[in-house]
Amino acid sequence: MDPHQLRTFVTVARLGSFSAAAGELGYTQSAVSQQIAALEADLGTSLLVRRPVGPTEAGARLLEHAGPLLLRLDAARADVARLAGAPAARLLLGATPLAVDPALGRALAEVRREYPRVDLAVRVVAQEALPALVATGEVDLALIDGLAAPSDPLPLPDVGPLSTVAVDERPLAVALPAGHPLAGHRGLALADLSAARWLDAPDIAPGAARLRAATAVDGFRPAARYLGTDVRGLLALVAAGHGLVVLPDSAVAGAAGVVAVPVGEPRLVHRTELVHGSLPEGPAAMLARLLDG
Repeated sequence: MDPHQLRTFVTVARLGSFSAAAGELGYTQSAVSQQIAALEADLGTSLLVRRPVGPTEAGARLLEHAGPLLLRLDAARADVARLAGAPAARLLLGATPLAVDPALGRALAEVRREYPRVDLAVRVVAQEALPALVATGEVDLALIDGLAAPSDPLPLPDVGPLSTVAVDERPLAVALPAGHPLAGHRGLALADLSAARWLDAPDIAPGAARLRAATAVDGFRPAARYLGTDVRGLLALVAAGHGLVVLPDSAVAGAAGVVAVPVGEPRLVHRTELVHGSLPEGPAAMLARLLDG
């Protein structure tokens, strides 16, 4: 399959329009139609119905394969470019919200002393998007956090030949309003809280599906959603009684109106990993060494 034709097919299916796909891709509508026809001829089946535009059964099946295939092609191109290119004058770090901490700030300061003209940017992104951004070169490396059993790696998607290194593990705590009946406990079993009110904060804290998997207990239904990356805002909602969240204890420390009670069961930690592809010598490679050390 021609990857250009495959990318055009994905775009038409996503937009539901040949003309809109042509505008997005910079082709004429005729060229888009020719590419789709060529792909259908190659595979020997119709992939799109025309009115309204949408995938056939075979087209829907191809779409399941197309995303991972195009991602791996982009990742291969970025990996080769990193090895063949000159040392970068930029450092673009991707990070989940809780991975940006004082240790990272100190490491970045060392990099800037060594490379004073480096173009530095830190991009805060949700966990599920970061591995693909590293693989395709949209960020040079990433710090990703999440729940894990002690010393176990994070369950990250396979998007290419990336290296992962643990850089931090911290105890977990349940963030409770200061007046909560359980606020004085020395430890809590998450399974005992499955029927409690929970806050769904998908870009910061583990969600219901992750908590159910960790405890093998149903429940953890969200009472409210927090669609942001500001931990202070999330904890303000906890303090006001809108729900509970599980966070590293260090993220809760000092928050007004909130108490952190350690998670006793199951045995879990808040783990942060450094994820990167090949790193030619330069600012990104130096940062990786500092964080790994």
